[in-house]
Amino acid sequence: MKKNILLVEDDESLGFVIKDNLENKGYVVQLSKDGEAGLNDFDNKTFDLCILDVMLPKMDGFTLAEKIRQRSKVTPIIFLTAKGMQEDKLEGFKIGGDDYMTKPFSMEELTYRIEVFLRRVGSATSESTVRPLGNFSFDINSFTLSIGGQTQKLTRREAEILQFLSDRKDTLVKREELLIALWGDDDYFKGRSMDVFISKLRKYLKTDENVDIENYHGVGFKLVVKN
Repeated sequence: MKKNILLVEDDESLGFVIKDNLENKGYVVQLSKDGEAGLNDFDNKTFDLCILDVMLPKMDGFTLAEKIRQRSKVTPIIFLTAKGMQEDKLEGFKIGGDDYMTKPFSMEELTYRIEVFLRRVGSATSESTVRPLGNFSFDINSFTLSIGGQTQKLTRREAEILQFLSDRKDTLVKREELLIALWGDDDYFKGRSMDVFISKLRKYLKTDENVDIENYHGVGFKLVVKN
């Protein structure tokens, strides 16, 4: 089955190039030329992944991503931007973006990143394992963390991190190992993004004092389950 991609890009030339290349790779691409049109398309169709330019007319890419996240916690979002400012990258990750590519970029790299995300999503949806974490139940398939009748919906990235750490429970996982496994590299901005996700997970896990993600500053993380 062909995968559907929402591409929101107001640069007509770049939008055409990306759309044409991805369609030649077998993807179905919906090209929207402003943020409002992109949101309307997202609401009316089903997409496996979104590619959003940051500087868009009518609604910028960050605002669009926030609205998409309100509708879906798990759809991968890749930001495209000509900006290289640290604040912009961190803003995108905090909103719930999964990756960030600075223009100009190669189509080969974009295609590779898309394929990585879609493989992960496919793997997650084919797995129906519910694993215990102390008094929590972590459903890898539905990206939920439940305890005492309360359920926290995780983003896809949060679930990936928690799964990676729980696969290595009570073992120190180095920062670079986690970054390379989930982001593909260990650059500064993605490291800051990872810290944001880890902080959110630690907040969710506070409900059970027997479960924690220990932070070894500058080294890595360890998921500790005492019972």
